[in-house]
Amino acid sequence: MAKNLNSISFTVLLLVLVIASTGFLKSEAAGCGTNPCTSTAQIAFLDECPDAHGKTNAECCTCCKNKYGSPPVCWAAVEGSDIPKHCHCYKRII
Repeated sequence: MAKNLNSISFTVLLLVLVIASTGFLKSEAAGCGTNPCTSTAQIAFLDECPDAHGKTNAECCTCCKNKYGSPPVCWAAVEGSDIPKHCHCYKRII
């Protein structure tokens, strides 16, 4: 019984590690701009776009592109704990 439990525990742990390493749990924000970033490892915070606070990621992307251009903007997300959430613009670092 203990051997089966160890096998199940190991399998579950392996499954969690595989899911975490694939980026499945990363931000829902999509790349934006003419040359979007493909990974959050490639981005750095650029600035906020107050006009899109509390709106969707797509509206945030449009706001960032209009304010800062594309490039440098390659990622945008409405995020944070404040209400309304803030529109954050990101640039490529690699």
